[in-house]
Amino acid sequence: MTLVVFLLAYLTRRKLDAANAWSGDSFWRKAFHACGGSPAGREAGKWKGLLIIGVPAVLLAVADGYLGVLGWRVATYPLEFVLLVMLMGAPGWRSTLEAYSESWARGDMQGAWHHVKDSLPARKRGAATSPDEMHLILSRTLLVNIFERFFMIAFWYVVGGPAVAFFARGVIALRDHWPQAAARPGFAVLAEVLNWLPSRLLSVTFGVAGDLAGWMNEGKRALVGITLKTHQVLMAAANGALTGYALDPARFAQIHPDEWADYGRRSLDAIRDLLNRSMLVWICVMALLVIAGVL
Repeated sequence: MTLVVFLLAYLTRRKLDAANAWSGDSFWRKAFHACGGSPAGREAGKWKGLLIIGVPAVLLAVADGYLGVLGWRVATYPLEFVLLVMLMGAPGWRSTLEAYSESWARGDMQGAWHHVKDSLPARKRGAATSPDEMHLILSRTLLVNIFERFFMIAFWYVVGGPAVAFFARGVIALRDHWPQAAARPGFAVLAEVLNWLPSRLLSVTFGVAGDLAGWMNEGKRALVGITLKTHQVLMAAANGALTGYALDPARFAQIHPDEWADYGRRSLDAIRDLLNRSMLVWICVMALLVIAGVL
């Protein structure tokens, strides 16, 4: 039943994302700003934020376990469905990427920048000094965003249940939206810990869903880099698994200068196709685990 609940939630979430509806980030932001005040001198404290997400996670775990003991496990499935729909999702990307691709095709790089700048991490916006750098920063942001809002949640839901999935998504939200900026680096460290295993699992999936030979040459190196961060692992793996220099704009411009105007769209389409195929691989693996009696 875990597979059925996740699959229904995933399909529902994709529909909502296509309609740019029901953003979970706005919920987290409002909740943290309502409860995240800190006295002067204690802005770097992380315990309050962890309690805000930890207490509901514990309650979810207790309720799930109690209903399981009573033999009413089926009663938790509607709750898990709603919870997953709320935890997953990246609305807004579709229209942003379409506008970016259209500006790129016209050669309007400044317009392309204005379409995506609000979607990029604030600390990286100043690094987008050229079309190549802008596109790589956008690609990295897209990969990490989709990973953390779909694949990471799927992993922890299957491994630990809805309570662990809620806690993991809450940590990502704390890193991005906690009102006290001094505490965010600490939440970022915890987010990297939670991302470590699922990001490397997705890295392997890129090899299966993409160009395995290319991944063996480039992407597999990220697996042995224990200290590599999430974006480094995903970018290295995706670069190896994608063909046509989808994540190497400089090389593409050198080899196919006449097709440069179409590069932005082709690159983003390749990334999205790779992510979609990778999710299909994960769903197939879940199905095999169900058949084997593991789930």
